[in-house]
Amino acid sequence: MLTLKGEHTYLRALEPEDLAFIHEIENDESIWEISNTITPYSKYLIKQYLEHSHKDIFEVKQLRLVICNNTHHAIGMIDVFDFDYKNRRAGIGILVKDSKNRQKGHGKDALQLLTNYCFTHLDLHQLYCNISEDNTASLSLFKSQGFKEIGLKKDWNFLNGQYKNEYLFQLINTDVY
Repeated sequence: MLTLKGEHTYLRALEPEDLAFIHEIENDESIWEISNTITPYSKYLIKQYLEHSHKDIFEVKQLRLVICNNTHHAIGMIDVFDFDYKNRRAGIGILVKDSKNRQKGHGKDALQLLTNYCFTHLDLHQLYCNISEDNTASLSLFKSQGFKEIGLKKDWNFLNGQYKNEYLFQLINTDVY
């Protein structure tokens, strides 16, 4: 599908072979803050998740895709969550796993691809994301793709004994309406 292929990156559906990759990501405590996770996931639970990942976004209200580089290596994941077709909106989350693959255009490519997919194929009107105030890379990425800061949630997340603020960003598809 050409919609999900970019200059540096392509997005693909989850495969059973992604079990170890997803297990490693979900159990990396250094990124739990991003996904609001506080407990590890077993391989068994992730295997069950993979077995059901083929279900339609209209049924499960989410879609997770693997971000691959041009050499076909999985380097991250990008998610559509809180899919609300009635109001034609959804949230987006993105993670490029290793720092060696960051700042190379993969996140930008993946976000452009998924945004286009959501507006073109899922017929959504708007996308949103939540970003911690100290996640400068994500703040820069989403701003560069036209997402607008629409709010600041003060003391939103409690981490390591202190509260952190979180920004809410939104992108409205103005091409259609």
